[in-house]
Amino acid sequence: MAIVVASQNTLSLATGVKSAEQVTGDNQYVGRGRIQLVCKASAAAATGIRATLTVGGIPLVNDQYIPFAGTTGTLSVNDNMLLDQMVGGGRVGLTFRNDSAGTLTVDYVLMFTPGK
Repeated sequence: MAIVVASQNTLSLATGVKSAEQVTGDNQYVGRGRIQLVCKASAAAATGIRATLTVGGIPLVNDQYIPFAGTTGTLSVNDNMLLDQMVGGGRVGLTFRNDSAGTLTVDYVLMFTPGK
């Protein structure tokens, strides 16, 4: 069963801003298992919201553009999966960056399923 490590609806970022660390609290350290990042930005363009996700210091998503866009509240695990990866464990870090010329929002869910 998946554990929600971090999630937010309409995280707003102004032009050129990088978000604070999104993973805090008890779930910022994970063991061996599967990590999934589902996200969607408010606009589709050549520039926009970019994601960075690390586990145990290893970048799994490295300032990658989020290709999924749409209205807030329509996030879908089936349609908006940016990463689905097995990991060995460690501290989880997640940030977002806006490289567009306007304020954008992002909806996201970061999930972890413990493995054997």
